[in-house]
Amino acid sequence: MTRVIHKFTRNVPDWRPRVVPVRLEDATPAQLDALKVTPSNTKVSAYVLTLAHDVESLAVRSPLFNAIMYDQGGMSRAEREIGALAASMVNRCIYCAAVHADRHAKLAKDESLTDALFAKGEQADLPPRDRAIFDFARKAAEAPPAAGPEDMEALRKQGLGEDEILDLILSSALFGWANRLMHVLGDPVRETVPA
Repeated sequence: MTRVIHKFTRNVPDWRPRVVPVRLEDATPAQLDALKVTPSNTKVSAYVLTLAHDVESLAVRSPLFNAIMYDQGGMSRAEREIGALAASMVNRCIYCAAVHADRHAKLAKDESLTDALFAKGEQADLPPRDRAIFDFARKAAEAPPAAGPEDMEALRKQGLGEDEILDLILSSALFGWANRLMHVLGDPVRETVPA
C-alpha cells in the first residue's frame, strides 16, 4: 500500500511521477546527453527522467541547478540548503523539504536547525544568521514575495556579502519554481505495510 506524505521530515520519501518517466534503455541520444548532467552522481531520479521528456529544458535546468546549489564561493552549501528548505516549506513541497533538510543536517553535521524548523515552523528559535537567511528565503518564496529592503539589511547585519545574498536569492527562487513543478508532476509517497 502507498500513502502520500503530508508532514515535513528529514526522512526523504519516494517520489511517484504522474507522467511516465523516460526509461534509460529507451532514451534518445539527445535525452541521454541531457541526462548526463544530473544533480546526483549515484543515480538518475524518476523526477529527472520525467523532465527528460523536454530535452531542451532539462539540458538548461540541470547545469543551472548545479551552478546555483554547488558552485564554489559565495554562500556555504549548508546555507544554500536553508534557502531551498525555506522555499520548500512555504510551498509545502514535502519531498524537497526532506531533501534539503537532510542535506543541511549532513553538511552542518547538526540536526538542530531542521528539527526546530519542523517542530515550530517560522517560530523556531534559530541562531541570528540562520534566522535572517530563513526569514528572507521564506518571504521571497511567498506569492507575491514579501522580502523587502529591511530583510536585505538583516542579511547584511549578519555579515552576508552581496555574493552570499545573491546565492540565497537564487537558491530560494530556484526551489520556488522547482517545488511547483514537482507538485504538478508527482507526489511524495511511502510504501506502508498493511496492518
